[in-house]
Amino acid sequence: MNSNLVKSAIVTGGSRGIGQAIAMRLAADGFAVAVNYAGNAAKAQETVAAIEAGGGKAIAVQGDVGNPQDVARLFAATKKAFGRIDVVVNSAGVMPMATIAENNLETFDKVIATNLRGAFVVMALAAEQLEKDGRIIALSSSVLAKSFPAYGPYIASKAGVEGLVHVLANELRGRDITVNAIAPGPVATELFFNGKSDEQVTQIAKLAPLERIGTPEEIAAAVSFLAGPDGRWVNSQVIRVNGGFAY
Repeated sequence: MNSNLVKSAIVTGGSRGIGQAIAMRLAADGFAVAVNYAGNAAKAQETVAAIEAGGGKAIAVQGDVGNPQDVARLFAATKKAFGRIDVVVNSAGVMPMATIAENNLETFDKVIATNLRGAFVVMALAAEQLEKDGRIIALSSSVLAKSFPAYGPYIASKAGVEGLVHVLANELRGRDITVNAIAPGPVATELFFNGKSDEQVTQIAKLAPLERIGTPEEIAAAVSFLAGPDGRWVNSQVIRVNGGFAY
């Protein structure tokens, strides 16, 4: 098959958790996938191997989304491997807990550098390089509506991401490229479970009317919708995939 005829997708943070599920789902949908990862090469290669075992195409590309040179290399590697870029999903993110206090400024800067600066860099390159009928999908969070203590840096970063989504959708007027965000509720990933007791997890699970934690595959299904033919009229939206956790 001519690689230039295969649609391709970039998934940042695609080596584990929600990002891995998104990479796997898009591969199942027929996309060739560039799996970006920050540091865990083994997990990224596991994701690539799983995609290839299912008959799909994938490559792993290391890079820090907050570093423009790394992101440029990611896009170049994807184009070299697959000939084109059709979908970009920015799933890379960090979520350390920190109260709004002067001694937590370093943590705040770290979260903003990855979650917000990273989104800006990835979205800027996507806007420049995507094909017609392209899709840009950023990951936000439904925790924005909750304002939980110690989530300040994370919520600030994701609120910024949602703002960028709406602006970029307008900046791409006439280009036939959509820009949307998916805002998951609590999802069963390593990032979510880290630092939480069983009691806390149970308590959080009860907050949604569906009274459970979501799965990475359920978030990936929403991304699949936006990336596929049925999502082409959805633009400049934040879709809260959260079981009713927040509105």
